Amino acid sequence: MIAMMLASALVSWTLKSKFEKYSKLGLRSGLSGREIAEMMLADNGITDVRVISTPGRLTDHYNPADKTVNLSEPVYEGRSAAAAAVAAHECGHAVQHAKAYTFLKFRSAMVPALSVASRYMQWILLIGVLLIQTTPIPLAIGVLLFALTTLFSFITLPVEFDASKRALAWMDTRGVVTTQEHGMAKDALKWAAMTYVVAAIGSLATLLYYASMLLGRRD
Repeated sequence: MIAMMLASALVSWTLKSKFEKYSKLGLRSGLSGREIAEMMLADNGITDVRVISTPGRLTDHYNPADKTVNLSEPVYEGRSAAAAAVAAHECGHAVQHAKAYTFLKFRSAMVPALSVASRYMQWILLIGVLLIQTTPIPLAIGVLLFALTTLFSFITLPVEFDASKRALAWMDTRGVVTTQEHGMAKDALKWAAMTYVVAAIGSLATLLYYASMLLGRRD
């Protein structure tokens, strides 16, 4: 678990440094993140999704509920390889939604159950650990809830990788970035994806820890 914490911190630091570096290099096309997002949506025949600005840094996301591509202010107004990468990636999720991408549908279907599980999971696990010598039931329930969150983390991986794949393919075909800028965008998205990989592995490691505790109690 300590190793995963260190890996998470390293990936997070690398991601931030990559985006800071690539944010300083302007696109030859001069297009902003907003313009790139609107172009990608239009090229995919998506007319019911709005591109809006949201406060903060690295707060970019696609909201399927109200069909909005939310770009952080540096990305929305930015005219760099980093801004292009993020804008196209979030539009990649909008394309997934429009095309009913299987893993995105599965992930979205899990959200209601996950919101309930995450609300009570930590308390149930704590109670389970405290009562482990008396009864294994609370810990078993906690492990099942944690398994749900771990499954969600792993289902997120193909969703994120596919969105980046769609973004890079579109940018390459559309010619909104040069070959060098395309490489920067690909590198930035790779490190963004790594944050999800580390989170999924960390969730699995924690799940195995609690599961081993439960199995040890039964033994």
